[in-house]
Amino acid sequence: MTTTQQPSRTRSLGASLLDQVLAETVDPAYAQAAAARAARPAPTRGARSRGQALVAVTMVLAGLLAALTYGQASAGTEGRQEIRAALIADIDRESGVTDDLVASLAQVQGEVGAARDQALSASTGGQLALDQLARQEAGAATEPVHGPGLTVTLGNALPSADDDPVATAAPSDGEVAQVLDRDLQLLVNALWSAGAEAISVDGQRLGPTTTIRQAGGAILVDLRPVSSPYEVLAVGDPTALQNGFLAAPEATYLAQLSRTYDWVFEFNRSDDLELPGASSPELRSARPLTPDTGAPSGPPGTAPAGDDGD
Repeated sequence: MTTTQQPSRTRSLGASLLDQVLAETVDPAYAQAAAARAARPAPTRGARSRGQALVAVTMVLAGLLAALTYGQASAGTEGRQEIRAALIADIDRESGVTDDLVASLAQVQGEVGAARDQALSASTGGQLALDQLARQEAGAATEPVHGPGLTVTLGNALPSADDDPVATAAPSDGEVAQVLDRDLQLLVNALWSAGAEAISVDGQRLGPTTTIRQAGGAILVDLRPVSSPYEVLAVGDPTALQNGFLAAPEATYLAQLSRTYDWVFEFNRSDDLELPGASSPELRSARPLTPDTGAPSGPPGTAPAGDDGD
């Protein structure tokens, strides 16, 4: 029986590569690295001890560096707090001097007013002038008032005992998280719209020329600084004030800010509120109540016709 030998077929390049991959499961470079590592002598106990000591020293140095950094930050915060306390003491001292001067001014103004009333009440024309003056003073809010009304308190968020003095030293949104002058303006405008007859902010009566503005980190009312929490007193019908204030969009906006930044925002009705008078406006011009018929009719300070001023 004759057998016919089949001609051999050449293997393809893909098959050869597949055989090589299956035969060499580990990359030659990895195999060489493993062999070199195995050829190195095993570390002695002393070398292991030195490595562990180096790691321990590194951890200790890192801990000391972190403690030193935190200590410096805390010392800086304490220094800022001491400077702030000193500045607050200076402000309180100067505010006390200002309060004494304001009290002295009010006393002198009272004495002048009493002398004026006594002089004008002696005549019928003077009585008419006093009546007109009383109406003008009521419009200028220079007279103290008292009566029922609404008390509204608006203030910054109260600090927590768990706050970190270093982490909370300079909040990124400190300007936004604090009550600003425009917030007090919105509150005051809402109370005026609700029917308030007289309003004061932290004891400062609001008059026609009173301003509420920001000066650095402080809020000034009638050029005098006020501090949080700000107590706003409004004299008027308590029921109408409360209903009108709660219905105002300004109150809704302030309530949203209070929930967002944890502000103090409270209001309650009061049976009797006492508001001081606003500062008197500066007297710029005056004219006599009953002009003298023989006096010149021209503007004040001008000489009569034909008078050479000698």
